[in-house]
Amino acid sequence: IVFLAELNVLDFWVGDIQSAYLESHMLVKVHVIRGAKFLNVGLEGHTLVIKKALYGLRSSGIHWWEQFSDVLEEMGFFPSKAEKDIWMHDKGDHYEYLVVYVDDLGIASKDPKGIVDELQDKYKFVLKGTGPIKFHLGCDYFHDSDGKLCFAPKKYIEGMIQTFNRHFGKNPR
Repeated sequence: IVFLAELNVLDFWVGDIQSAYLESHMLVKVHVIRGAKFLNVGLEGHTLVIKKALYGLRSSGIHWWEQFSDVLEEMGFFPSKAEKDIWMHDKGDHYEYLVVYVDDLGIASKDPKGIVDELQDKYKFVLKGTGPIKFHLGCDYFHDSDGKLCFAPKKYIEGMIQTFNRHFGKNPR
């Protein structure tokens, strides 16, 4: 999608939906028995019903995906036939693209800020790190001297070199 954005002169923004799983409600009844170390309110042995999806529950990911898919469809997006996490919106003179990776978003559009604003204002999602792509999913993005968009795992490699240096007392060859 980054490549499509470059070819079609679209801006590419990224963002992260904060506490994404807590945004979705459970569709099935899930409960836990409160143990002695769970919170400090004296309800040991009580049954607690989980109303919102939590990280770690096997069904949380699908609940989040289903809820966010409903939002994207309401916004006019439809899923790609090739990949269900690539969403497209026909704007007449161009397509907008929204890529979802769990709670990380990639937005290719002539107006990505408009999409971000709608997600925040209308649907009340809390987004962080939104803006033009500089770093996303482990890769740094930058323009070379000719203005071409490039990507490389610079931060990842720098971290590996630091770890190597810490373990062996010198830089790798």
